[in-house]
Amino acid sequence: MATEFFERQSEAHRSTSWLVAMFVLAVVGIVGMVSLATYAAVASFNENSANHEAFGVEPVSPWTAPLGAGAATLVLIVGGSWLKVTQLSGGGTAVAESVGGKRIAPNTSDPLERRVLNVVEEMALASGVPVPPVFLLPQEQGINAFAAGYSPSDAVVAVTRGTAEQLSRDELQGVVAHEFSHILNGDMRLNIRLIGVLHGILLLGLLGRMLFRVAAHSGRSSSKESNGGVIVLLMIGLTLLVIGLLGTLCGNLIKAAVSRQREYLADASAVQFTRNPLGIAGALKRIGAAITGSRLQHPNAAEMSHMYFGQGVWEGFTGLMATHPPLAKRILRLDPQWDGKYPKPSSIGVGVVEVAGAAGLVGATATEGPFSVEAVESAADQVGAPTEEHRVYAAHLIRELAAEIVEAARDPYGARAVIFALLLDSEAEIRAVQMKALSAATTPDIVEMTVKLTPAISQLDTRARLPLVDMALPALRSMTRSQYLEFSKAFQDLVRADNRLGLFEWTLHRILLRHLRPQFEKVAAPRIAYYGLQRLAEPCSVLLSTLAYTSGTNKRAAQAIADAAAHLPRVAVEFLPVEQCGLAPLEAALNQLVQVAAKHRRQLVEACAAAICADEEVNIREVELLRGISDMLDCPMPPLLPGQQVKRGTQRRE
Repeated sequence: MATEFFERQSEAHRSTSWLVAMFVLAVVGIVGMVSLATYAAVASFNENSANHEAFGVEPVSPWTAPLGAGAATLVLIVGGSWLKVTQLSGGGTAVAESVGGKRIAPNTSDPLERRVLNVVEEMALASGVPVPPVFLLPQEQGINAFAAGYSPSDAVVAVTRGTAEQLSRDELQGVVAHEFSHILNGDMRLNIRLIGVLHGILLLGLLGRMLFRVAAHSGRSSSKESNGGVIVLLMIGLTLLVIGLLGTLCGNLIKAAVSRQREYLADASAVQFTRNPLGIAGALKRIGAAITGSRLQHPNAAEMSHMYFGQGVWEGFTGLMATHPPLAKRILRLDPQWDGKYPKPSSIGVGVVEVAGAAGLVGATATEGPFSVEAVESAADQVGAPTEEHRVYAAHLIRELAAEIVEAARDPYGARAVIFALLLDSEAEIRAVQMKALSAATTPDIVEMTVKLTPAISQLDTRARLPLVDMALPALRSMTRSQYLEFSKAFQDLVRADNRLGLFEWTLHRILLRHLRPQFEKVAAPRIAYYGLQRLAEPCSVLLSTLAYTSGTNKRAAQAIADAAAHLPRVAVEFLPVEQCGLAPLEAALNQLVQVAAKHRRQLVEACAAAICADEEVNIREVELLRGISDMLDCPMPPLLPGQQVKRGTQRRE
């Protein structure tokens, strides 16, 4: 399935390029139509001498007005699109709030909200992506949901009140898994760009409608002498209105064409994730049964119609502009035995909603046993392809965490203490130096909470550390900017205090900053700058040499680099001396490697896995290090389960 992940990422990139090309063609067509209409109007004006006397002007140049009208149209469309994209630069949060979404507090005690958060948290940890903030659309009774953002780092998941109240847990899992598929498939950035592109074209029609109304109102109160100007204004408004409607029609056709296939893909991925096609099929059936269906009432709902789980707005009598496949067709793909009948509308009732993080999984146990070298070597096949085993594993992991740790991770103050406690050294002397630095950098209450949590966190299994960072992110994102700046300084001081930050701890550090900074700072998203790995021999050598040295002796490291280099046959990988493999060179290398096209990152992940497996032994720290590096390469990897075996058909292809 990882091959599919990398292919889906490439397909999303191609779809974005196609969208830009279609936008350019649409703009050229609209500007051309406006210029031609203006030219025809000017030519007609010049031919009738009565017009010259009525307006008191001489015949005008047949080209000046058309060129000016075309330029003004171009500025309007491009400016409108730029303005909309700027408004949505806040990522998923800006999108959710624009349709009335209210963020659910990570530490909410409301049973209905808690159940939604629990499902999202499980799905995120099972997917290997940071736990996103969750928004509730409190005024919407229709059954719907969406994921929005430019990347997993600023993604949010939003659900309507109807979804929270009317779906069973299995059905809610199916809906959330569908939305996580959009996150993993690279659909979110494409969806936001669609909003911006269509907004610029829509403005033209809105301007035409406004001019038409102004002219109609002026015509009722104007004198006979000024009727000529009113008629001209009416004609301009009508022309812009018609051209704007045509442009909007074309834009909606583009939106529908892009969206429909991505919805089928997300349905299929959700089934793989939950291994329960009847869960997502049940949610779709409830949409068909509900009086409100999946419709949204917010005034801004229409411009985001392509982002929803179900069809959120009316999209015409034909299926040409439908952003979603027909409901019955989606259900039959998931449940071929469906008889075409919808269930009676019902509500789950707040009283039966669980509050615990892993309700319904009592008695489940995490897979135990050693890590299979073969499974770790094929870890790239699991990137972006979480399964039900990963979800159960994540739910069990949450259930096994001490209650005080879970409670703290979901609280804005407690989450900071959790992160600080994770970075404390096991040696008492070094920890004392770190605590002194922490006391100077943050408030006493957080220091006190850090001290309180340290004994429990120091006993954590290594496999729980990355998930715990991901769990804490929603609460950390709810900090104010001043709190973030204080936290960031304290974090940096704590990292520097022991002067011997290990590779695994550094990975935790980088993952946290990578997913937290976009919330508070302007951070440019990595752009594709390389379409092959041949020019990236130096950063590849730094990354793989650093991992090779984790094997221990230089002899083992040399074998590790050789095994890793075999996965990069066109790259001149060198075994670098240890002094060239510090944390600073590694950070620079990863910042460069994340700019390579998605389809080539598979080779990087395979090479990293080979370097770790060279000594034929794999421990939990190496496995979590591999997942951390994959995360920094924008390749979300689900937990690698102890005892997991390679499934037939997932072995690496030569």
